[in-house]
Amino acid sequence: MSRAPITAKGAARLRLELEELKSVKRPAVIAAIAEARAHGDLKENAEYHAAREQQGFIEGRIKHLESELSHAQVIDVATLQAGDKVVFGATVVLADSETDEERTYQIVGDLEADIKQGMIAISSPVARALIGKHEGDAISIEAPAGTREYEIVSVQYLG
Repeated sequence: MSRAPITAKGAARLRLELEELKSVKRPAVIAAIAEARAHGDLKENAEYHAAREQQGFIEGRIKHLESELSHAQVIDVATLQAGDKVVFGATVVLADSETDEERTYQIVGDLEADIKQGMIAISSPVARALIGKHEGDAISIEAPAGTREYEIVSVQYLG
């Protein structure tokens, strides 16, 4: 099994989430289950069933995060010396060839991708089109609305 890449920032963010789940949310849901049990008949106790469902979600997320972090290859983007070549961790500014509208994306691991924050997964079509290209190159990306043309305005490696 190959190790999935993740940025150092992304790994730190996931470790924080894991710590909160273990030290805050897990004890809270255990207390909620104990309180619901004290109310008597468990068959018709909605609070108990809701707390158990929440516990299942929390435990599943903890297991998922522990597994992903243990198999991840943490890459410190600030130490990459790729110049103007796009590789994992790069922050890329793209200009739409038709509208000149600029978009900024950072190529990150699948687990930390969040398009709202401009973080795209290494496995995404946009990232796959960018990998290996250089500042100034033109790229074509297949989108549901058709093929889009972009120019790579800049490539940076920010920590």
